[in-house]
Amino acid sequence: MADKKMAALYIAAGASLWGIIGIFVTFLYELGFTPTQVVTIRVLSASFFLLFYIIFKNRHLLKIQLSDSKYFIGTGIFSIVLFNWCLFSAMEETSISIAAILLYTAPAFVTIFSRILFKEALTTRKVLALIITFAGCSFVIGILPNSKESVSLYGLILGLGSGLFYALYSIFGKFALRKYDTLTVTVYTFIFAAFAITPLSGLWVNLHLFSTIEVWLCIIGLGFFSTMLAFILYTKGLQSLESSRASIIATIEPVVAALLSFFIFHEKLNLWQYLGITLVIAAVFIVQESTRKSGNKTFISNESSF
Repeated sequence: MADKKMAALYIAAGASLWGIIGIFVTFLYELGFTPTQVVTIRVLSASFFLLFYIIFKNRHLLKIQLSDSKYFIGTGIFSIVLFNWCLFSAMEETSISIAAILLYTAPAFVTIFSRILFKEALTTRKVLALIITFAGCSFVIGILPNSKESVSLYGLILGLGSGLFYALYSIFGKFALRKYDTLTVTVYTFIFAAFAITPLSGLWVNLHLFSTIEVWLCIIGLGFFSTMLAFILYTKGLQSLESSRASIIATIEPVVAALLSFFIFHEKLNLWQYLGITLVIAAVFIVQESTRKSGNKTFISNESSF
């Protein structure tokens, strides 16, 4: 019982670190970086910290077959790069809290993809979760109840895009995890992401910004605390706790994001948007409960993480 309590604390701590990512992203925007450059900073710093960690822990985990690169092209480029770009751009276009909750449409996308690709049963609970997710997002973005404070179409597309591409991590990751350790999958995901986005980022144009201590503090926060340390804590928690319960505990992430956006950046939501946030989180509980009862262990770690 004590192990499970500690595992729950590890999961909560990891999810909380994902929840504070908006702080570092917002400050990097204010310092002059673009969303693409912020994504590049995250994947480059995370690759460095993860490589250092894996070499120290078990360098044999770095061995992969060249033919399996296709899995990491999927997790790194088609998921992590696009997911992070959509998420960070959504934070800029809408708010930290709205972007964080739209990211949590990922379990709904995973449910749909799993039905199409893996023929997983579309149970009553899953259908209910999809409906509640749709309703919750409608309240968050302002479609319901026809609020004047509605989110722009571009912001909506970015937010849903982050959920869609994050969901693809679970799909590609499911294939990669059949052969490799989770740490191997994670480190190569970020390495492939870094190689793909760095040449397109134009980061060298802003090299002069790296002379400030504020930038390096944000880099440490983004790459070390909100990526590598969050992953380590979440993974450690998973060793003693089933993935379905871990995913439910990880819903603390958008709560942390919403609280920080309110207290630090003074972002405000209306009552209907808070109702929408509650509905989306409730949908995660419902779909994960369905997974737990059916005995299926679908690979999804709720990070924004990454």
